[in-house]
Amino acid sequence: MSKIGKILITVPINASVSITDRLVQVKGPKGELATVIPDNIVVEQQNGTLAVKRLNEIKATKALHGLIRSLLNNNIKGVTDGFTRTLEINGVGFKAELRGNQVVLSVGFSHPVVLDIIEGVEIKQDKNQLIVSGIDKQRVGHMAALIRSIKKPEPYKGKGIKYSDETIRRKAGKAAKTA
Repeated sequence: MSKIGKILITVPINASVSITDRLVQVKGPKGELATVIPDNIVVEQQNGTLAVKRLNEIKATKALHGLIRSLLNNNIKGVTDGFTRTLEINGVGFKAELRGNQVVLSVGFSHPVVLDIIEGVEIKQDKNQLIVSGIDKQRVGHMAALIRSIKKPEPYKGKGIKYSDETIRRKAGKAAKTA
């Protein structure tokens, strides 16, 4: 059996799960998420826990077993606690600005870069940081990756947009010539 797939998912008291046919809906204090369950995978609810089981030993089904368990676990965590990613903007004159449903980045290009915020994601600004938050882990990660991809951090001076928990391997640069 899959190591991840066989772990039971505990459902917190403030979250409710409803299973109908091939759809698992999770409701919590922060919102509601749904996941479609593929054929050959069964989700059973028992005593405040969810068990994900597979019906056969086909390679494709084995691959989906752990995935579905992780998606359901992320849904439950998202509707109860939510997810956040923090991005840091480093560089002289580099800044970000929130305008309605858009993020405007001035990161060393001849023009400001405008990104639309994905639906279901909220962005807050704190000095040189952007805090991306929401209930759907995939959307939060995707929005953070889109922002970071505009100006990835470079290894010489560390200028660019990086995750707050990311470490940039720095390079020495050109050594001074000795006489």
